[in-house]
Amino acid sequence: MARPAAKELTERELEIMHIFWDKGELTAPQVRDHLASTGRNLAYTTVATLIKILHEKDFLTQTGDQRPYSFKPSRPFEDVSKSMVGDLLERLFGGSREQLVLRLFDSGKLTRKEREALERVLKENKS
Repeated sequence: MARPAAKELTERELEIMHIFWDKGELTAPQVRDHLASTGRNLAYTTVATLIKILHEKDFLTQTGDQRPYSFKPSRPFEDVSKSMVGDLLERLFGGSREQLVLRLFDSGKLTRKEREALERVLKENKS
C-alpha cells in the first residue's frame, strides 16, 4: 500500500531532496556516491528506500524505466520551502509574521547582504 502524500519531510528526506534540487536527475547510486563524497556514508538500501518514500510522497518523479531508475524533483525548492515556512509560521508563531521576523533578528546580527535583501523585500512590498 502506498504511503500517503505528506507535506513534511524528515531531516534525511530533506537532505536527499537538496541533492536532487542541486544536481537534477539522478539515480540512487549517484545520490549515494554524492553523499559519500561529502562524508555521509549511507547504505545503498537506505538511499534507495528514502528515494522510494520521496517518490511515494510525490516529491520525486521517476524519469527512467530501466534500472537503475532515474528520478528528478517533482516540486521546485521554492515551492517546498514556501510551504514549509508557511507551516512553521502557522504552527510555531500562530501565523504571526512579525514574531517570525523578530525571532530571526534575535538569532544574531544581519550581514550587509542580508540587510540589503530584507530592505529590498520590504520596499517591494510597500509599493
